[in-house]
Amino acid sequence: KMAADTSVDLLQKVLENEILQSTKVVEEHLDAEIQKLDQMDEDELERLKQRRLEALRKSQQQKQEWLSKGHGEYREIPSERDFFQEVKESKNVVCHFYRDTTFRCQIMDRHLTVLAKKHIETKFLKLNAEKSPFLCERLRIKVIPTLALIKDGKTQDYVVGFTDLGNTDDFTTETLEWRLGCADVINYSGNLMEPPFQSQKKYGTSFTKLDKKTIRGKIYDSDSDDD
Repeated sequence: KMAADTSVDLLQKVLENEILQSTKVVEEHLDAEIQKLDQMDEDELERLKQRRLEALRKSQQQKQEWLSKGHGEYREIPSERDFFQEVKESKNVVCHFYRDTTFRCQIMDRHLTVLAKKHIETKFLKLNAEKSPFLCERLRIKVIPTLALIKDGKTQDYVVGFTDLGNTDDFTTETLEWRLGCADVINYSGNLMEPPFQSQKKYGTSFTKLDKKTIRGKIYDSDSDDD
């Protein structure tokens, strides 16, 4: 009992020491920052303030510009012609090619609605695949839902069905966000090396396998078995 108590005391002391050390490092860093500010003269402080205000003003301007171009909300566009116009005026675009009768498109809609509000640096659109045969042919869209990920007017990447999202209908918005981050079509702050669905696997989430069939020259639903 004595020995056990001693080792617990020892561990506690080591831990407290660790905490003290890290607190000390933080305090020293803060002291250095304060000292740096103290040593600045009025002109330097004023310049620093002006730089910060300028950066703030620029980011507000940029935000307004994005909003004026229809960023910040997930919108349906009526035709292929609109697609070209929309893509031309924005650097980053995510376009969901959907079909009304496809259940998985509704799942995709829910996640894209959330992400459009969060990532106003990117334009989020949806286009009915049945009303855009030319685009589907040109972009080789065979599976619905498909997301076309466009940068500077060029389609860089596709999210086809739910294969990249953990192969499950109940993937999280974070998983889709991670996938868009991999394509660099949004400003992603998480770790690209760790897909969110990897951590789900650890807790035994069961994944539904999607069918892997391909049908040449025909668009089919990733959630149907009767095509």
